[in-house]
Amino acid sequence: MTAAVRSASQVAYLGPPGTFTEEALLTQADLAEADRLLCRSIPEVLGAAADGRAALGFTAIENSIEGTVNVALDALIFEHDLLIQREVVIDVHLHLLGFSGTSMDEIRRVISFPVATAQCRRYLTEKLPHAEEIAANSTAAAARDLAVSNDRTAAAIGTILSQQLYGLELIAADIADHSENQTRFVAVSHTGIPAPTGQDKTSIVVFQRSDRSGSLMGILAEFAARSINLTKLESRPTKKALGDYCFLIDLEGHVADQLVADCLTSIVAKHGEVKFLGSYATNVKGSEDQGTAATSAWSEARNWVENLQGQVGGV
Repeated sequence: MTAAVRSASQVAYLGPPGTFTEEALLTQADLAEADRLLCRSIPEVLGAAADGRAALGFTAIENSIEGTVNVALDALIFEHDLLIQREVVIDVHLHLLGFSGTSMDEIRRVISFPVATAQCRRYLTEKLPHAEEIAANSTAAAARDLAVSNDRTAAAIGTILSQQLYGLELIAADIADHSENQTRFVAVSHTGIPAPTGQDKTSIVVFQRSDRSGSLMGILAEFAARSINLTKLESRPTKKALGDYCFLIDLEGHVADQLVADCLTSIVAKHGEVKFLGSYATNVKGSEDQGTAATSAWSEARNWVENLQGQVGGV
């Protein structure tokens, strides 16, 4: 999906060549044409966007099987002030890669990015129960390192792109435990909020003013009262004390929408600190009519109250 965002003169993303991140980036025409800054880790990607070495950072943030990519989320919440410019969702196909002639019985080590390895847990348990799992910085790094090692007792979990780039053979195709596997990526920038498209998502982090009974319910009630649909609600440790959590919330709508703006204002005024992560176009379908109706109803109600207020002090 292409969104109207700032020009990407240079994009930082997780390398080496052949990662799923690169596959997702290549689905975006403007990002594919931009200069690219290959980084060794997700924190380095986001750091490059934060300090200006790149106009955009592009990183995985969520997987449909394994959930949140915590290293990316925590960096966005606690380490940098970056704004999401767009989201990109791609289907994920994981393959077992190795050398020509290598049999399953010969494989003693499996190398990959831990999130990818976890997505193939059932396959590895059934087919390679005695293989040692080795962590790599990315699926492409796993394929590259395997190719350089020339170790025929090892295999890598990676992409078709990395298999082709590093001259490996496809030992087994589509080994992920769930065929509907998808990963969500985001492009982030130090500044800028994309204009509303009419089908948008807003991401925020709420830090409770006080941890008391019913505090989360009070926050959620602000959205329910305005018929704002939440697409994600997740708690994360604040890193301050055991049991102290903040809440990552994705909601339908744009900060430019009157309804969303009013909701965020109320949360900040009554419930706690809000870190704004961005408003951006989304792939979610089917909820725009409901959101438009809710916004219209809220606007009519506000006009009614303002009309009453205008009569205060009259004869």
